[in-house]
Amino acid sequence: MSLHEASIRVKHECPYREISERHPDLTIREWPLSDCQVLEITSEATPTDELLDEISQLGTVLHESEGEDGYHVVTQSCLCSLEESIIDRFEKHNCLYQSPTIYRQGWEHYTVVAFDGEDVRELLGDLRSDREIELLAKTPISETQIPHSMLAPANQLFEDLTDRQLAALQLALERGYYEQPRKTSLRDLAEQTAVARSTFEEHLRKAENKLLTNAGQFLRLVTATSTTGPLGVAQTRQAERTADQSAD
Repeated sequence: MSLHEASIRVKHECPYREISERHPDLTIREWPLSDCQVLEITSEATPTDELLDEISQLGTVLHESEGEDGYHVVTQSCLCSLEESIIDRFEKHNCLYQSPTIYRQGWEHYTVVAFDGEDVRELLGDLRSDREIELLAKTPISETQIPHSMLAPANQLFEDLTDRQLAALQLALERGYYEQPRKTSLRDLAEQTAVARSTFEEHLRKAENKLLTNAGQFLRLVTATSTTGPLGVAQTRQAERTADQSAD
């Protein structure tokens, strides 16, 4: 079995693609989560009133800023049904969809990982039956490589965390609790909520434990194929010490 990573772009009826076609300097990145979809929209140009109106209709605005780097907005909306979607057709041909989908200048850009080159060819043939499509790149993946986009899907990393645990984790991160040196304490964080210090600490510790447990499978994938994993680091340091002793 040989893995392949393929990049394709397609055109068909889609509101995000159509927005990117009307505003060529715009880039839209779409991440489908478990119960919603998040859109990151960026533009180097100052947004027009027409564009702002279109963005306001996409969903709830989570973040919006404008500066020297251009316009940047993040929105959240209800997850559209994937039934009969292009994602279904990827899976039909044994191809794994890798988010985000990128909409730019009237095209939808997708990346998929296939278990065989023939799967990619069959997928392209299927998609060409009802839409315009171009294959931008197809790259073989060696057995020691893991596409970075496959490592940590967000919905799997935060699986099983409760709303209170997520809120505690987000507050701690935003207030600098994980920075070195720490910018806040558990007591200060708890005072910003409606719960006791011990309760807040319990929420935070459980969130940390679940997050690390969920990330463990991806950590094992990385270290299993990397010379910089735990064993690789030890071997590298031993080699460095041996070299230093030889130089002396």
